[in-house]
Amino acid sequence: MSTDTSSAPDAAKAAHRHRIRNIIGGSAGNLVEWYDWYVYAAFTLYFAPVFFPAGDRTSELLSAAAVFAVGFVMRPIGAWIMGIYSDRNGRKAGLTLSVTLMCLGSLLIAVTPTYASIGALAPAILVVARMMQGLSVGGEYGASATYLSEMAGRKRRGFYSSFQYVTLISGQLIALAVLLVLQATMPEAELEAWGWRIPFAIGAVLAVVVFYIRRRLAETESFRNAQGTDKPRSSGLNLFRDHPKEAFLVMALTAGGTLAFYAYTTYMQKFLVNTSGFGRETASQVMTLALFLFMCLQPVAGALSDRVGRKPVMVTFGILGMVLTVPIFTALESVRDPVAAFVLVMASLVIVTGYTSINAVVKAELFPAHIRALGVALPYALANTMFGGTAEYVALWLKDVGMERAFYWYVAGMIGVSLIVYLRMRDTKHHSQILED
Repeated sequence: MSTDTSSAPDAAKAAHRHRIRNIIGGSAGNLVEWYDWYVYAAFTLYFAPVFFPAGDRTSELLSAAAVFAVGFVMRPIGAWIMGIYSDRNGRKAGLTLSVTLMCLGSLLIAVTPTYASIGALAPAILVVARMMQGLSVGGEYGASATYLSEMAGRKRRGFYSSFQYVTLISGQLIALAVLLVLQATMPEAELEAWGWRIPFAIGAVLAVVVFYIRRRLAETESFRNAQGTDKPRSSGLNLFRDHPKEAFLVMALTAGGTLAFYAYTTYMQKFLVNTSGFGRETASQVMTLALFLFMCLQPVAGALSDRVGRKPVMVTFGILGMVLTVPIFTALESVRDPVAAFVLVMASLVIVTGYTSINAVVKAELFPAHIRALGVALPYALANTMFGGTAEYVALWLKDVGMERAFYWYVAGMIGVSLIVYLRMRDTKHHSQILED
């Protein structure tokens, strides 16, 4: 009687391919979601005068940044609604719903008439579209972070979950790449008049493609195992009643990291133009190259956390960010060489990698499966709204009142607050609530 000794290895290989296929599928959707979100920031310099014709660049950017912040206000609502939806109906269902909302928001921005055509109704429609995108991204973060963390195996969970920020950064990078292509192929007057609509239309089309990809994803084992148990249903009340320590821990560890991320990425492009004095094209080129290398660093740091733990990686970010943020921004004020600017920007992005690469898996590892998507999404979205969503507005307002350097100290101080949390928390790699391998 013969025994097929190859069946077990073949089954393991098939399971591994299944896992990788679903991680890639989930990540691809995340990329398009964040591309749609960041196109707004990448093209603000062009469409701000169209919707907010104040005649002064800082005032126009300030108005556009206020709408950017409105999108963040909607993120906790989206996190609450779709976090519960993902916990009750599945991670796959939550991911599909979030990309549908993003598609509608991008399409609305692409076709909205200008202020010159319809007056104050134009910025009002822009606000509505941004609110829809805020709902989408609020739900996307929790659903995708949970999906990738649950789909990844225990030994490489940090590595695979880091692809959430790989795709998040890729979305931002592609938005900048589209900007560079349009800058190279269109006269500036046309880009300011109507060319800025092109990337929003692209985002709407890509979101439709992702909708069909996400409908084909497999559900996670963690969600399936949580079904039919006697655990309380996912809700905001149950989250803060049953898991208050973990919920507030997510808010505290997010505060400094998300503020640093938005200061070093979305605001940095405007800083290079508005403070350092670089042209828009040069600033875009510097940020595109820096973000590409930043993206490549995420799996490296994620894999490192699988070896040494999550806590040492986050603590390193906290220490370096607290000490070096003010010197980096101060040096960038007077830099005139694009290469020197790139080196300084890259230094800040290397620092924040200690947060971005593993923050998703750390949050997912804090909560049991029946309330994990909401636990990851809602506290994060609250902190993200308060600190990440207001980063540009605070920076531009402080510049407008002549206190620009106060923003540097604000970022460094909030990183210091999160550092205290990193030092006091348990390492989730060794105390994970994700029980499945």
